[in-house]
Amino acid sequence: MSTKMEKTILSLAAERTADKLQEFLQTLNRDDLTNHLQNQAVKGRNVGAFLRAVFKGSPCSEETGTLRRHKIYSCCIELLESGTLQKEVASEIIGLLMLEAHRFPGSVLVELAKDFVNAIKEGGTLETGKSLELLPIILTALATKKENLAYGKEELNGEECKKQLINTLCSSRWNQKYVIRLTSMFKDVPLTAEEVEIVLEKVLSILCKLNLQEIPALVYQLLVVSSKGNRKNVLERMIAFFNELDKKYNDEQSGDKLLDLVTMPSNELRHVEGTIILHIVFAIKLDCELGRELLKHLKAGQQGDSSNLCPFSIALLLSLARIQRFEEQVFDLLKTSVIKSFKDLQLLQGSKFLQKLVPHRTCVSAMILEVISHSVHCWDHVTQGLVDLGFILMDSYGPKKILDGKTTETSSGLSRMPSQQACKLGARILLETFRIHEMVRQEILEQIFNRVVTRATSPISHYLDLLSDIITYAPLVLRSCSSKVTETFDFLSFLPLQTVQGLLKAVQPLLKLSMSMRDSLIIVLRKAMFASQLDARKSAVAGFLLLLKNFKVLGSLSSSQCSQAIGASQVSVDVHSRYNSVANETFCLEIIDSLRRCLGQQADVRLMLYEGFYDVLRRNSKLASSIMQTLLSQLKQFYEPKPDLLPPLKLEACILTQGDQICLQEPLDHLLCYIQHCLAWYKSRVMPTQQGDEEEEEGFYQDLDDMLESITNRMIKSELEDFELDKSADFSQNNDTGIKNNICASLVMGVCEVLIEYNFSISNFSKNKFEDVLSLFMCYKKLADILSEKAGKGRTKMAHKTNDSLLSMKFVSDLLTALFRVLLWRYTSVPTSVEESVKKEKGKSISLLCLEGLQKIVSAVQQFYQHKIPQFFKALDGTDEEADGDVSITQRTAFQIRQFQRSLLNLLSSQEEDFNSKEAVLLVTVLSSLSKLLEPSSTQFMQMLSWTSKICKENSQEDASFCKGLMNLFFSLSVLYKSPVTLLRDLSQDIHGQLGDIDEDVEVEKTDHFAMVNLKTAAPTVCLLVLGQAEKVLEEVDWLITKLKRQGIPEPPSEEASSQIASANDPTEKAVIMQLGTLLTVFHELVQTALPSGSCVDTLLKGLCKMYTTLTALVRYYLQVCRSARGIPKNMEKLVKLSGSHLTPLCYSFISYVQNKKSNNSTLTGEKKKKTAAVSTAMARVLRETKPIPNLIFAIEQYEKFLIQLSKKSKVNLMQHMKLSTSRDFKIKGNILDMVLREDGEDEDEEGTASEQEGQKKEPPRKKQKK
Repeated sequence: MSTKMEKTILSLAAERTADKLQEFLQTLNRDDLTNHLQNQAVKGRNVGAFLRAVFKGSPCSEETGTLRRHKIYSCCIELLESGTLQKEVASEIIGLLMLEAHRFPGSVLVELAKDFVNAIKEGGTLETGKSLELLPIILTALATKKENLAYGKEELNGEECKKQLINTLCSSRWNQKYVIRLTSMFKDVPLTAEEVEIVLEKVLSILCKLNLQEIPALVYQLLVVSSKGNRKNVLERMIAFFNELDKKYNDEQSGDKLLDLVTMPSNELRHVEGTIILHIVFAIKLDCELGRELLKHLKAGQQGDSSNLCPFSIALLLSLARIQRFEEQVFDLLKTSVIKSFKDLQLLQGSKFLQKLVPHRTCVSAMILEVISHSVHCWDHVTQGLVDLGFILMDSYGPKKILDGKTTETSSGLSRMPSQQACKLGARILLETFRIHEMVRQEILEQIFNRVVTRATSPISHYLDLLSDIITYAPLVLRSCSSKVTETFDFLSFLPLQTVQGLLKAVQPLLKLSMSMRDSLIIVLRKAMFASQLDARKSAVAGFLLLLKNFKVLGSLSSSQCSQAIGASQVSVDVHSRYNSVANETFCLEIIDSLRRCLGQQADVRLMLYEGFYDVLRRNSKLASSIMQTLLSQLKQFYEPKPDLLPPLKLEACILTQGDQICLQEPLDHLLCYIQHCLAWYKSRVMPTQQGDEEEEEGFYQDLDDMLESITNRMIKSELEDFELDKSADFSQNNDTGIKNNICASLVMGVCEVLIEYNFSISNFSKNKFEDVLSLFMCYKKLADILSEKAGKGRTKMAHKTNDSLLSMKFVSDLLTALFRVLLWRYTSVPTSVEESVKKEKGKSISLLCLEGLQKIVSAVQQFYQHKIPQFFKALDGTDEEADGDVSITQRTAFQIRQFQRSLLNLLSSQEEDFNSKEAVLLVTVLSSLSKLLEPSSTQFMQMLSWTSKICKENSQEDASFCKGLMNLFFSLSVLYKSPVTLLRDLSQDIHGQLGDIDEDVEVEKTDHFAMVNLKTAAPTVCLLVLGQAEKVLEEVDWLITKLKRQGIPEPPSEEASSQIASANDPTEKAVIMQLGTLLTVFHELVQTALPSGSCVDTLLKGLCKMYTTLTALVRYYLQVCRSARGIPKNMEKLVKLSGSHLTPLCYSFISYVQNKKSNNSTLTGEKKKKTAAVSTAMARVLRETKPIPNLIFAIEQYEKFLIQLSKKSKVNLMQHMKLSTSRDFKIKGNILDMVLREDGEDEDEEGTASEQEGQKKEPPRKKQKK
């Protein structure tokens, strides 16, 4: 029966008209059609023709046709969800149903859509979800219906019905299986902006409920749908989601490891994140607006607390950088974020006030390093961005070249600067990326070598350090890059010496691994040795010396004094077998033969060679004989062998005359210096280990001792006349004789220093040797005094330049070891006041010299040897490290501080005429240095703060430098304990009391908070310090206001709060208002103070301008607050009232005071000849010191402008306490202009001008009309 029915339907459908087909279908029961359709479809037969025939015979113009069509459509949907259809049959049915959907009337479309929504809500009726492909077609068709349709109890058009259906769908719970299909569905539905927001909010809320593996597909569909709008929300929520996911994973890792294994494997999470990043970048390539929204979102966070940046968003940015149009913006954003993060960290570390308010946050640098560690999980798309970012940071924030050609030093103090930290971060990014990703290693090395070669005039030490770290990490890996290294060697002759030394030191481990690389270097160095450029020859010597130091000969001692440490990875490849050592010895001797040719070159080359030989000897002791023979043969050329001949050295032979030029040919003093160093090292380190069969070498070194002894004896006997260097000698730089005498004097002084050290080292504290040392020193001093006297008589003191001392650090340290405790004991035990009868050196007593030495040692240790501070204190205390190992740095520091505190108290308690300013300043400097080592949370720190406060309160010293040092110490301690605003308020009151009021009729009641503030120290010393601290506080407040703006405005706790003024519940808001209120009282005192003209007035005007700018920023923040339902707090109203009553009127009074004071100062008296210079000086001073006034006026008016806006927004009259000033005109001093223009005028004109000036003072201010 069913087969016959189908044949009949198909035959009738083939006819031109559908009338007979419609009549036949009306005779059939609808169930017959659906049953036949189900049977045929389940059997896998072709039902497409049958469906087309039924739809043709069921026109929507007839009710029966519509009902039949609806019945068949619903039956097909059930078939699709049954899961019993073959794939081809299901695809054909879906295609037909899509084509027929648009022919349905609106009412049927509503019913079909409701069926889908109910199926999704119930969750169980959908089995395969294939039919969901029809829903977007149905919703799209429904949206085109303009007529009103019944929807529940309402009559709605098609668009409105679609909106209601989408609302219902998104408010229901979705089965997790169909989330991706449903999200994908919406990309084919035309959606309004409101509907897009509803859909995306629904999908984003499901994101956290999905399995990790399902998230990438859903994110892809989300990105597609977001192209319809609301991109920003999607990006924000996704970044926040993965940030939380990372935090959760990190928390689990730091907690229960078993839980970590159960929940979320690391590699799975990272692979998912990597896939999603690729999806987002791909979506941005298709939709550039998405990329712009991403950058806008992350830049917004950058202005606040950088909360939008996290490892996921940073990885996303690095991947986005591969798109050319976004590359520059991405790296600018990352670079700015890094430097801002370091600056914020520096600000927080220096302020206890900020530390209490702002919680610890993860630094951007830590996030970037976390991205590198994550990138091991196939994040190839971020590696290129990491490489580029690393080099951008190193290029932008590396050491800079300053005017005199030197580079900025990277000491431990400067390394805390944000720019230095950013440069180090760049190097670490590159090093870590090099370790993890093999594919970028070649590029990193090429870029480093390119910078080394092409940036010869710029500082490149940071690149050389990075290269050294890379090679130390993986020397074997770099063998594959040997061609690039040898190519770089070809440029050695053209590079600065410092660059050559750094480069060769960095690649030194490679030379031990690659013979070909070593041979290439030797060829380059041999060519450079005979180059015409001096720097090229010096580079050759440096290269050969480096090879000598690092290719050890069998039997050489390892020295703890070596200047270059060898890393573990380098040692592992340095296999000292007998074969290698013998080969090394031959190799080293060949190099020494090559270097002997340099002994006939310029003095600079020889000097480098002598110094290098000493370093080589300490690393390769078996080369001692060859090295010493070379040095000795060189010395013999200038040594007088006859024991009675004076002087013992041929100084004339050390000087070269070429035409009109006279220069040093042989640095004889340095030659002797390094000979004695080599000899001392050999006798102390090598000879004790030698056997008796090495007498020949011992005899050789005995000869050297004899020569140095002979030189010593004859130098002591020699007079300055023997060198032709007595007082009658010419030492001017204007003629050949003077130049020659200066060179000879320098050599003699150098030789004396060398012999002093030599005799001290062999003296064994014998009286005779110390007498020799003193005799040599007297010779040195006589010559130094003559040179100093001659230089003083010359027109310029630059004629005589003091040479660097040849005394070694070991010699100095031996002296200090013997004298350091003497220095400390001498200073702390013998008061300066009892030394009046003792001879002073350069106007300083012995105790003062001791203190100065202590201060320099403490500063040097703290700046350059921070890692050795514990050993320094143990040595200073004289305690045993093992016996006293539990004592902390703070405790040791406090012990030393107490000694210097007692000394300062003794000095302050002495008579006024006995007070030594230099000594007091040095003591405060030492205390300042030591106080930096105290832990701010310790009791010792609080004791130091209390003691300093007491000194400032109880002692009145009029010495400005002592006051400045002590107050700086006080401020540096205070800011690490709490905000210094109350301290500033007390100091400003003291300053006002000491200097008086700008109104001479007002008598100021003097306060005595700090006795250190007196008439001589109040201005400019204390005043400038107070204003400097006030500026720092304003910077902190500005930073907090910016942070508040970016945090957003919290919602009010209740609806009633919108009608009343809220209180400042936020602790940050409270703190900002309190800080500004107290600072306002500080400026209130200072603007009434009769400050002297100069830096105090200028700095105060600038400080006031900054104060009003900060107040304006706070007002603008509350404008933002008032856009929500919140009002402004009561204490903000009080702050505005205080500014209007206690500051603004006084500012205008102070401006008038300053202008009148300048007018008085510019009145000229005196002779006519001095008139022009006086006018010019006065004009320059007036212009300089009144320049900040217009800026201050503008800042006040901006503040009042935004206050008016805030009053309107908040419905609170904030302007009732603000009195607008009428004196806002900037007067042009006509009298001064006339005096400048009529420089040649007569005396009467001058008098007229003066009288005109007097008259103008009495007149009220008025605006000048333009001529």
